[in-house]
Amino acid sequence: MTTTHFAFTRLSSRDNPRLKLFAALARDRSERHERAQTVLDGPHLLGCALDASIALLDVCVSESGGANPEILTLLARLPAGEPPICVPDALFARLSPVDTPAGILARIEIPSFDAQEATERGTLIVLDAIQDPGNLGSILRTAAAAGIQQAWLTPGCAQAWSPKVLRAGMGVHFRLRIHERVDALAVLAAYQGKVVATGTGEESRMMFETDLTGPVAWLFGAEGQGISPALLARADEILHIPMMEGIESLNVGAAAAVCLFEQMRQRGVSS
Repeated sequence: MTTTHFAFTRLSSRDNPRLKLFAALARDRSERHERAQTVLDGPHLLGCALDASIALLDVCVSESGGANPEILTLLARLPAGEPPICVPDALFARLSPVDTPAGILARIEIPSFDAQEATERGTLIVLDAIQDPGNLGSILRTAAAAGIQQAWLTPGCAQAWSPKVLRAGMGVHFRLRIHERVDALAVLAAYQGKVVATGTGEESRMMFETDLTGPVAWLFGAEGQGISPALLARADEILHIPMMEGIESLNVGAAAAVCLFEQMRQRGVSS
């Protein structure tokens, strides 16, 4: 199979408005925020979006990507509408947010949810000022794997729908209800479950000796500065993860994984 089986729109100028929009969304946080759109890079993310019935606003493939069987299979799943763009490889490399382009990009609307939809029950995660895209994407991926559906991000967090966070999340964004720029204290005001943070000190309890079977709002903060004092003061309990002597702390992504899967274990959840 070759690209001639598809009705492509072939473009070769980087000044084309459709291509300029791909490039801007791939690199510019403010552009993504203003338009409420982002770019998916690579067949895996595109496939996850199609599986979740996410509408694709535009699709662009490189000439070499158009010969990739995996990409051709995805193109065959696209609904009728505006033909995908096909561009030379060198131009595609200017559009892609990664150093080694995978050959296909898609532009989507960033999913949004009711800002008043504060969950009063059920387990959720509250991420406070986590700025590293890899950590943020990893935590979202862990949360989805542990059966959590809600993620609340304070204004200091990295942009959840940036290409780097999307890559680290490996498609789980479409399985979560992600709320950004959240006033965490306001969200938690009506929360009926247990609000839990991790930390050390005399007031902390051993995680593995704590009942986590009920609804929990987990608070995770940035490495270094941790959770903001005001948010930490909202915690009902502070738990510590047992570690060997001389080890000060865990990466926030690793700590989140220990917490969420300990809760999953206590609940007796299995695949």
